[in-house]
Amino acid sequence: MNGFRLSDEQLHLREVAAKVAKEVYAPKAAQWDLERAPLPAEEVTRLAELGFLGLALPEEYGGAGGTLLDALIVIEELAKECRSAAFQVFEANVGPARVLEFFGTEEQRQKYLPKVVTGEVTMAIGISEPDAGSAATDMTTRARLEGDEYVINGTKRWISNGGHADHYLLYCRLSDAPGSKGIGAIIVSADTPGLSFGQRERLMGWRTIPSADLIFEDARVPAENLVVGPGGFRDLFGVFSIERLGNSTMSLALGQAALDRAVAYVRERKQFGRTLVEFQNVQMTVADMALQVEAARLLIYRAAGNAGRGLPDPLEVSLAKCFANEMGKRVSDLGMQMHGGNGYTEEFGLEALHRDAHGWAIAGGTPAIQRVRIASELFGRGFDQRPAAAR
Repeated sequence: MNGFRLSDEQLHLREVAAKVAKEVYAPKAAQWDLERAPLPAEEVTRLAELGFLGLALPEEYGGAGGTLLDALIVIEELAKECRSAAFQVFEANVGPARVLEFFGTEEQRQKYLPKVVTGEVTMAIGISEPDAGSAATDMTTRARLEGDEYVINGTKRWISNGGHADHYLLYCRLSDAPGSKGIGAIIVSADTPGLSFGQRERLMGWRTIPSADLIFEDARVPAENLVVGPGGFRDLFGVFSIERLGNSTMSLALGQAALDRAVAYVRERKQFGRTLVEFQNVQMTVADMALQVEAARLLIYRAAGNAGRGLPDPLEVSLAKCFANEMGKRVSDLGMQMHGGNGYTEEFGLEALHRDAHGWAIAGGTPAIQRVRIASELFGRGFDQRPAAAR
């Protein structure tokens, strides 16, 4: 079911992605989750050979030059079965590579984007800090220009693929200007002297997506690695809207997977001499699950469809992310309930969907933050959440 008519090419793309997800990744995903194992390198190569890593990147850098929706279609299909495979496609098509596409120098695009498309290079993004999560403009990590190098000091927290990616797009302070005015972004390679990584976090979900602190102690990077100078925070978060739609799509996939499994289960499971599907309460619950999943899909597809290859509308993005994140948690929980005691076991996979759904609702701006953004757009003004004494 789709509220938008996909093109023949998009329908084919979805079929290919679904086939790969079910035949290649479904048999392995539960074991990787149990072992907390990142996606093996050979699987990154497979995704590159399928053309998934360059779907939304420009043709001149080896990509397919497709739309944001093209990438989201693949992310959804993969994420139903294997979030680690979907995350590789996510990072390449809606993550830091897109910031380079929009704001990087030509030299930076030529250096990094072709290798992202081939899977030779992985990139992650560094925004949050121990004391700056939702309040991102409170970040204190600083890059100070000394000659032809930036010297970086500070700590980044909750960095997805931290300690695992080859390069990091670091959001940091580049001047003494307060708030967002002093923030820009710079590329830091994982092997940069002075950069170390904290112990990998043991998260409730996201077990196949490493998360670790980035610790900068006089880390030096070439000045040519600067992507966005001080005062470019608004531009950076304009592109970050693309990543938020990727986040929303991961939540959509979790909800859809829970719905699919619930429908299959209640058709077969018998209680009191009847299959569960014969009970009206079960019918109503499954119908509610479907309503929420389809509403999330409509919001995501609207934002992505309207964006094309450009930047999505901030209000449409926040509406989609807020609803999809909360839908993922609700529907995966209902899916567990439809499975009864079996839903609480690892064997049926519902608990993994529910654990991961909570992670996506935290990452990239919580539903509470999205509601603030929605209100800001509706009222045409920003709302400062800091105490009056701190403004």
